[in-house]
Amino acid sequence: MSQPLASHAVTQAEAPPRLAVGARLTALGTGLSLAAPFVVLSMVTPAAAGLGTHTRLGLPTCTWPTALGIPCPSCGYTTAFTHAAHGDLWTSFVTQPAGFVLALASAMAAVVALACAATAQPLHLLFAPLASRPIAWVASAVFVLGWGYKIGTFKGWW
Repeated sequence: MSQPLASHAVTQAEAPPRLAVGARLTALGTGLSLAAPFVVLSMVTPAAAGLGTHTRLGLPTCTWPTALGIPCPSCGYTTAFTHAAHGDLWTSFVTQPAGFVLALASAMAAVVALACAATAQPLHLLFAPLASRPIAWVASAVFVLGWGYKIGTFKGWW
């Protein structure tokens, strides 16, 4: 006589918990804060020189080039963001590669944050693996290399 098969309860994978109202409001604020620069910069004409767009927003001229003879570490970020806001991704990259990477990361984070707010799904957990020491080193390297690139373009080395 054969033994009956053991009955196995089939369970569905538990759905991730939905975000509470406070977390959704935080996600909404974060998403809007990340999207705001793109909205503002879409109405600004980027500086043709690849730097100085920030002065069109009423900010003072950077003193680094005059005082030190080199651009500041974030030189070209506003211009790169402005090109990205206009959808000109190649010019954004050529203007300031690190600024381009930051613009893309900001845009992606804005979309995810707004999606979290709208759907109550914890999509922000997708970014959890990025909070690591290796990623911090890569981000730092991108920043330093972007600055080096900008120094080279400022000095006319390439």
